[in-house]
Amino acid sequence: MSGLTLIFGLFFYVSIAIFLVGFMAKVWKYGSTPAPLKIPQTPAPVSAPGVGVRYLQEVFVFKSLFRGNKVLWLGGYLFHLGLLFVLLKHLRFFIAPTSSILSTLVKFDVYSGFILVAALIFLLILRLAIDRHFYISLASDYALLLLLIGIGGTGLLSRFWENGHVRPSVPEVKNFVAGLVTFHPASVPEHKLFLIHFSLVMLLLIYFPFSKLMHAGGVFYSPTRNQIDNPREKRWVNPWAKQVTAAAAAPAAAPVAAAEEPSEG
Repeated sequence: MSGLTLIFGLFFYVSIAIFLVGFMAKVWKYGSTPAPLKIPQTPAPVSAPGVGVRYLQEVFVFKSLFRGNKVLWLGGYLFHLGLLFVLLKHLRFFIAPTSSILSTLVKFDVYSGFILVAALIFLLILRLAIDRHFYISLASDYALLLLLIGIGGTGLLSRFWENGHVRPSVPEVKNFVAGLVTFHPASVPEHKLFLIHFSLVMLLLIYFPFSKLMHAGGVFYSPTRNQIDNPREKRWVNPWAKQVTAAAAAPAAAPVAAAEEPSEG
């Protein structure tokens, strides 16, 4: 095993470990955080199946974003759609042999890559050109967009740009990635664009649990989305209120009991 393979192999395992532990820790935090108030965002469903339908609309259509800002919705939806196809296409590096469905998706990978990068550039321009978006944007927002653009851009360049008339070999990349997944690392393809692309993806995995990308898991724990709008039909008592009431009533009962005892002498 070469030193370069060892470095990128360790980089992969460390990145995956940080991503998995960080993601699960954040999801655990979201799930264990108390939600003592009934605060569904109205108009909200009045039944559990309605909440499920609402979530399907949020996850697959971005309904609330569409109602709030259609221009931002267009950029965000195109980005997520391009990202979905890109991720599905990259499954060919993990699955052997490649299925017919993935082989068909590979034929459209160029279009999905261009859509992904174009949508990211569009979102970046919105943040810079529109005052309201510029005002609420943080440095981390720009860093995340630039990181994603870098990943998409290097991925596209590795397909079209020849470095010394040698492109990243798909079989070599597949052997390397499959070897990492099965804990039998193969030699890393020594192609600059692939190494940059791979490194940027690993940096994204490390940054993912600490960024706004955690909305991918946090959306399912939003009390404004996952609560049923039934405060009149069903009264919900905060468990904290029960504890406070019991603690307040206990000291008050003691003097009464003491007063009923007969005094000595």
